[in-house]
Order: sequence, then C-alpha cells, then structure tokens
Amino acid sequence: MGNLNLITIIIIAANVIISYKGFGDFAFFEKYKFNVGAVRRGEQIRLFSSGFLHADTAHLFFNMFTLYFFADVVIGLLGGFSFIIIYIGSLLLGSLLSLYFHKDEYHYSAVGASGAVMGVIYAAILLQPGMSLYMFFIPIPIPAYVFGIGYLLYSIYGMKKRIGNIGHDAHFGGAIGGYAITLLLAPWLLQTNLLMIGLLALPIVLLFALKKAGKM
Repeated sequence: MGNLNLITIIIIAANVIISYKGFGDFAFFEKYKFNVGAVRRGEQIRLFSSGFLHADTAHLFFNMFTLYFFADVVIGLLGGFSFIIIYIGSLLLGSLLSLYFHKDEYHYSAVGASGAVMGVIYAAILLQPGMSLYMFFIPIPIPAYVFGIGYLLYSIYGMKKRIGNIGHDAHFGGAIGGYAITLLLAPWLLQTNLLMIGLLALPIVLLFALKKAGKM
C-alpha cells in the first residue's frame, strides 16, 4: 500500500483542483454540491460533481491520504480501468444511497470523495482480506475485514443517530459499490473467498433489513 500510480495522481489532482476552486468560489461550490432538492429538480450532475468537492482542506487531505494508501492494491490486482470503474461507481452509489435516505429532505446537502474512497477500501479488503491496517489511535494491527465490517456497523449507527456532520450513508453506499463492482469484475473471488464475501455482506444485509423494518 502507498504507491502512487498515474491514475491515482490524476484522481487526486482532480479532487485538489476542483476542491480549491470550490473553496474560493461560493457560487461554484453551491452549483455542484450534492443537494437533494436540486437533484430532484433534474440536476443529476451533482451526484457526480459533489464527489470532487470538499468542505475544507482537512476533509480533502484525509480523503486523498486514505485513497493513496489503498488505490495501489486495487490497481495492482485488477488494473487501472477496473479501478476507475470502482471509483466512479462507488462515488455514484454513495450519492444515490444518500438520495434514497434523504429523498424528502430537500435541504440536505453533502460534498466529498468519501463514498468513492470507501468503495476503493472495500474493494481492497475483498481482494486482500488478510492485510493488516494500522490506525492512529490503536497500537496494534487490525485485520482489514474486521475494519470493514466494524466501519459499516458504525456507519449504520451513525445514520440512525445522525452522528456528527458526516455523510454516513454516502460512506455506506460507496462500500456497497466497491463490494458489488469488485465481485462483478473479479468473480473468481466467489471461489477463493466465499466466506469472507459472506462476512463482508452482513452489514449491508442488516442495513436494508432495518430499513424495511422501519428502524432507519
């Protein structure tokens, strides 16, 4: 983890350039951020463009730093074209899940590449479930699949309790995107990693079960 492929450089550069344009141009930021009311009026471009805007420099740095660590796992095992499909597909699915959960909240807005980045993380976990992750606040390595399941369970809690100014639903939608698209692009994982695929699906099944039960 942590190598800079040309594709990763281009995506990071696009995020930096567009985000900094948004930092200094309020009208540009407002025009391209995710907003439920605007999307429902027909401005679907926001489902995509919002993924390249960020709230501030710290938000941008955290997303791009995380992408830097996980992108090369996916590119190395699936190739650059598949990585782009996973990135864009996860970005869009993150926005669509946000729209689904907030469809009647016309004021709801969001920005950030978190959905796309979460999709890349989940793709990397599917491809290398045995890899270990080191968190700043935990002194021991965490198995990647434990992190993936735990993070999505926390996202469900965050969505239910509306914790912080965080798009938990976009993170979750991005993870679903990374999960589903990776399996479509690498169906051989169903033969080599079936148990892990089932474990990583549990939070996804739980979310929609809670939604159907009216508890979300």
